[in-house]
Amino acid sequence: METEAAATDSEGDLEPSHGIGPYPGGREAWPTDARYDKELLEHGDRRNVVDRYRYWRHEAIVADLDTRRHGFHVAIENWAHDFNIGSVVRTANAFMAREVHIVGRKRWNRRGAMVTDRYQHVRHHPTVEEFVAWAHGEVLAVIGIDNLPGSVPLETYALPRECVLVFGQESVGLTDQVREAADATLAIAQYGSTRSINAGAAAAIAMHAWVGQHGDVAAGHEG
Repeated sequence: METEAAATDSEGDLEPSHGIGPYPGGREAWPTDARYDKELLEHGDRRNVVDRYRYWRHEAIVADLDTRRHGFHVAIENWAHDFNIGSVVRTANAFMAREVHIVGRKRWNRRGAMVTDRYQHVRHHPTVEEFVAWAHGEVLAVIGIDNLPGSVPLETYALPRECVLVFGQESVGLTDQVREAADATLAIAQYGSTRSINAGAAAAIAMHAWVGQHGDVAAGHEG
């Protein structure tokens, strides 16, 4: 049976210049808490996790995150294998989104996620209609993010605590189906010559805006 240490190594969930070695003091000093992984205690933990989760089993980390996830979800349309999706998943993990939703094609480029999808719940919806029906069933406001005529400035909008932030495919933005279904469409202020920023950057800005309005900022700086 493959150990967690071996599994994370094969999946690239490593920090070659960071992480920590075997638990100091030897086996006699090992914590007895069931959240700890014996293989990691013995061989060290090189995973890309914050210090509070060092030596913890993967399942224990996810269970702890589940007790603290925020009220917002993130969705991104995926009709042409958008390379930004991995970055969106990684940022969603950093800002503790409740779930990430892939709308359209099920397969997505995981490279940019840096293995954070192991700790983040990711749900697939084959069509916009199915995604919107799910959101309405969960009583979540659907908030589109796109610089479109008539969009409301994100910087001045009171984001709902329970919502799903939706991002379109790179270069084409939100589809007409999402725009029609959205409770609001918000635009990010820009000042340069480019017409838009990429979906990964837009997602990070929008998630941070939600955290600024509803999150425990002090907790986010504790690590």
